[in-house]
Amino acid sequence: MSLNRLASAVLAWAAQAGRLSYVGIALVGASTAAAAQEPLYTVLNPTGNAPAIERKAMAPRPATLDGKTVYLVDVTFNGGDLFLQQMQQWMAANMPKVNTVFRVKRGVYAADDPQLWKEIQAVNGLMIMAIGH
Repeated sequence: MSLNRLASAVLAWAAQAGRLSYVGIALVGASTAAAAQEPLYTVLNPTGNAPAIERKAMAPRPATLDGKTVYLVDVTFNGGDLFLQQMQQWMAANMPKVNTVFRVKRGVYAADDPQLWKEIQAVNGLMIMAIGH
């Protein structure tokens, strides 16, 4: 019988017999003795230590977007695709010398998409990524 079940049974008996105060003191002493025999556990912080971050400079801004290809990349955040498609329509109407390409990135936001990066680099393209929050 576990200590908790034993304690519950003894407390129920003591309450019926009117001896609750004496039994409560005995159980406190018994649980302290039982706790002294239990093994100790080491608890570690699950958040860990983040690795050092290597800072990288942002890419230089081009003097003009005329003649450039701008990739509008959706990371599938709610409504991001609609926003980028509206941006693509606006750029077509207001910046006709800029070529725009809409793409959906594979995987979750933080996942790498090497095929897409190669495609953008192959045309010396620029990228606008719609990230939520």
